Amino acid sequence: MNRKRALIADTFCLTKKRRCATDSVTGESQDGAADIQSSLQYLMSLFSRKLFNDSLPPVVLKHQLYSLHNDKTAVDKQVNELREKGELLMFQLGFDSEAFALVFAEDYRAKVLQGEAGRETLGTVEKFLGKLIPSCSDLSFNKEKMLKELLFTDAEITQLVKSGVLTVRDAGSWWLSIPNSGKFIKYFIKGRKAVLGMVRKAKYGEILKTELEGRRTTAQVKFQMKYHIHDIIGAELVECIQTTSGTLLRYVDGKDN
Repeated sequence: MNRKRALIADTFCLTKKRRCATDSVTGESQDGAADIQSSLQYLMSLFSRKLFNDSLPPVVLKHQLYSLHNDKTAVDKQVNELREKGELLMFQLGFDSEAFALVFAEDYRAKVLQGEAGRETLGTVEKFLGKLIPSCSDLSFNKEKMLKELLFTDAEITQLVKSGVLTVRDAGSWWLSIPNSGKFIKYFIKGRKAVLGMVRKAKYGEILKTELEGRRTTAQVKFQMKYHIHDIIGAELVECIQTTSGTLLRYVDGKDN
């Protein structure tokens, strides 16, 4: 029996697409009741701080959590609870309407203030962080809220955009943003495409997860391989199939960006 037939035999009862919601540390399946915060800390430990000269806080994509937990609704609920408590911030990344970055609020505060040291915008940014972090769970802000509720002037809004904590969404509204995150987005997209290419080019367009984790990174892959694997699994760009040899990742044709 060739390899293809053997894998089909191993998985004949698992023909539907599955997400491999497995803890990469313990190897045990997790459910919606598991601790999302510990999963966030694990994923953030895979973030390459040195790549950005420690100027960015650790960033996780929300869908990466889906690679560790089966219940997406429970993940979303717990993420929102952490946001409402002021412990976690969420950002809409421009390259994909479904891509949301997660950063611990205190990490965000520390890196933003580190970058603002000695700048004329520091006071305005401190004021913004003071209003943002305690309880704000907004992804964006319109002009009315900025002026009347948060009590910023037009000049101060301009300073916040200059500092990078806000980016223009459209006329009269702004996205909450991570300063200096352009390089992160660039490296993330390039790395995703390269890792997906490894899966696509493997025999039959499938590869064991452990084998992919052990691959040497190329010049296009700046992050740890596991960081990208959690991305492509959580974004459902690959199918996960459990076999006797371990988790098999199968390329999903036409779903990569």
